[in-house]
Amino acid sequence: MNESGERKNLSCYSGYVETETSLVTNLVGVKCGSSDCETLFLLLLRVSSLAKDWTNLSVSQTDCYISLSLPTASPETVRTKTIKNCKDPVWNETFCFRIQSQVKNILEMKVYDENTVAKDNLLFTVLFDVAKIQLGETVHLTFQLNPKTQEILEVEFTSESIPVPPEKLVTNGVLVSREISCLEVLVDNRWTKKEPSEKDFLFSVKGSYEKSQILSLGSFWQPLKPLNFHYTKYRLSELCMALADKRPHFCSSTSGEDKKDCHASLAIPLDSLPFSEKVAVAKDETINLHLKSNDWSRNLDVRLEFDLCTEEKNFLPKRKKFVASALKKALHLEQDLEDHEVPVVAVMTTGGGTRALTSLLGNLLGLQKLGLLDAISYITGSSGSTWTLSHLYQSADWSHKDLSRPISEIRRHMTKCKLSCFSLESMKYYAKELKLRKQEGYQISSVDFWGLLLEKALDDGKNNHKLSDEQEALSQGQNPLPIYMILNIKEDYSLSEFKEWVEFTPYEVGFLKYGAFIRAEDFGSEFFMGRLMKKLPESRICFMKGLWSNVFSYNLLDAWHSSNPTQRRSLRCTQHSTVDTGEEPSPSDRRHELETYLVTPECGIMGIIRQILTERVMVSKFYNFLKGFQLHNEYLQNKNFCIWKDTVLEHFPNQLTQTAEFMCLADTAGYIDISYPPLMRPERKVDVVLHLNYSSGSQTLPLEEASKYFQKQGIPFPKIQMSEEEKKNLKECYIFEDTETPEAPTVVFFPLVNDSFRKYKAPGVERSPAEMAQGNVDVSTIFSPYCLNSFTYTEEDFDKLIELTSYNIQNNQHLILQALNSAIQQKRQHKK
Repeated sequence: MNESGERKNLSCYSGYVETETSLVTNLVGVKCGSSDCETLFLLLLRVSSLAKDWTNLSVSQTDCYISLSLPTASPETVRTKTIKNCKDPVWNETFCFRIQSQVKNILEMKVYDENTVAKDNLLFTVLFDVAKIQLGETVHLTFQLNPKTQEILEVEFTSESIPVPPEKLVTNGVLVSREISCLEVLVDNRWTKKEPSEKDFLFSVKGSYEKSQILSLGSFWQPLKPLNFHYTKYRLSELCMALADKRPHFCSSTSGEDKKDCHASLAIPLDSLPFSEKVAVAKDETINLHLKSNDWSRNLDVRLEFDLCTEEKNFLPKRKKFVASALKKALHLEQDLEDHEVPVVAVMTTGGGTRALTSLLGNLLGLQKLGLLDAISYITGSSGSTWTLSHLYQSADWSHKDLSRPISEIRRHMTKCKLSCFSLESMKYYAKELKLRKQEGYQISSVDFWGLLLEKALDDGKNNHKLSDEQEALSQGQNPLPIYMILNIKEDYSLSEFKEWVEFTPYEVGFLKYGAFIRAEDFGSEFFMGRLMKKLPESRICFMKGLWSNVFSYNLLDAWHSSNPTQRRSLRCTQHSTVDTGEEPSPSDRRHELETYLVTPECGIMGIIRQILTERVMVSKFYNFLKGFQLHNEYLQNKNFCIWKDTVLEHFPNQLTQTAEFMCLADTAGYIDISYPPLMRPERKVDVVLHLNYSSGSQTLPLEEASKYFQKQGIPFPKIQMSEEEKKNLKECYIFEDTETPEAPTVVFFPLVNDSFRKYKAPGVERSPAEMAQGNVDVSTIFSPYCLNSFTYTEEDFDKLIELTSYNIQNNQHLILQALNSAIQQKRQHKK
């Protein structure tokens, strides 16, 4: 490294291929265009007034060095030299990065105290938004490392243009897909020896999809297939080559002369291609190495849009015909409803294990008896309610058939003995299926075993049904569109700190916050920068059931917060200390710039405590289809992203989901036991929601928590106000509206209670003294047969829960019709 401050180009190479410069913007906000890259020079000057190293008995000064990471520009982390025993180290070392100005580039500068015995001690991390450096300017900045002392870091930044063609980009304003190149590595095994020895060589390209691959060199006559690496074209990358099982000991040679071991792997910058040389790998042994790179202009397989997919848009007009007809009949309308008068009605269900499975069947039976199933356009579910939906949608026209048949099927499974689930034969079946799943390429976990248990407990043998098969049940608009809800989480954070809503439909799987969706049949496959790289067989529905009801990924913090939602911000002392450095606010035309943050690691004991509290023992991992994407420079100004941004990492793009190899998915109940979010997407324009609650504990808490959450997010939703007396004596149905906000849906709330059903066996039909026992259904006490850990019901208990939930719907027909009629009137008024 050059101490004089001379620029060392670690990240800039020539060799661009000319790209188109046109810009096309379509109607749904997806932009396909081009943007220039820039060169960022970073001169690390000095650190002043560092505190002493108290980890050493001699209380010496720190042995300081600084590491630099800019993940959007380079997969490599570079560092300065170490300056020993000095409180005011001076480097004057220059580093260079090539950046794409349209993505959010956050530079991480980490100050370390080197330790020759133990792990180096991280003192501070400075997170700096490179967008603050304008093209063509040089800026000298001083970063305060400790607000209480005079410790500072001095850096000089310079941004210059690059005289090369711009880069093609695709973006929805939140995620950016960049150009991909394909590197071809070809080796001719022409050895100087007559009988070559077999060797395995490891080729790797950091930041590429393939990461690393092994090439075996054997017989002279055996042809070798080329290796391919897919990497971001304008992001610094290099090919490294080494012996797979030994310390690398070869170097490049342009002549046939022997070379001594150089104890360094061969590293070739990919911007310097094409490359063709002889490489000495050992004494008297050489290979011919040929490298070339080509543009890989394959279209995206990830849909970068916040709008609904084409299939759902085609479904809605078909469904609207069923809805209009059902409403005309139910409301006794004299004339047909016009298209703009037809409300979008949804059923929102919660989790609750087998209680949710059974209760949802009863509720749907009640709606069917009222002739209102065809008035529903969407049904959302989470956890146990997804078991019901995935069972029903195996029939292409289930809502037009008598529900007594699927109810009797579930009844048979719910009342059978479950001991066979743990028989030797069953265990062999589980082992076989898990082995097959691993061979298919999935990351198997205990959650997959949970899915197989559900299949054994709630099905007749192996079920090959898949999520995408449910498209058949929507082909003519004959059934409501099912949406399954789950959370994407992080292993080292609680759900109150980090969670992202993910929806599953028979058409697509996608993130609400990022506006990124893939086909349902591609979920679980491997993606890179929006391209499908490796197609895995679609998961059977049992594995999806296990995933949607994955309550096993919760950590201790999640358990604490779910038991006491008012303490969701507790134990902050276990987090890293993050401080805004308090720079001057950005001009109005540069509000997209992030503040500079100083992150100080937690002390040792707090780090251990946090590790214990956030440890997730059983995590369900699927390949992340956002892998490789980068965040747009103005992602925080995107209104769609802002609707759903509510995590502690929103201002730390280097830690958001697009940087992760896997998604970690868990049941929504660990945060709020709801499946509302897909219905709150503005594109779906839901007018009425039938909230069917099956959660344990407080029946009103999920609705109250949902209302507070949506109010915080700025999403139109009714305010829920109920007195403590009302909560103690809940009725069967409530209507909540926000008359001042027309965009807010009307919520028809059905808590799981046993009120008038005690005295009435049907609406308006009282029970005889002999029938009173049938009305005694315990759904609330700790002695209830419907508790979460109960997987087997008696026939009597099952029938009672079906009758109760069906009755509660039928007995409140007038309130449902009132909400539907009000929605129609509101849409008529809005049209006027």
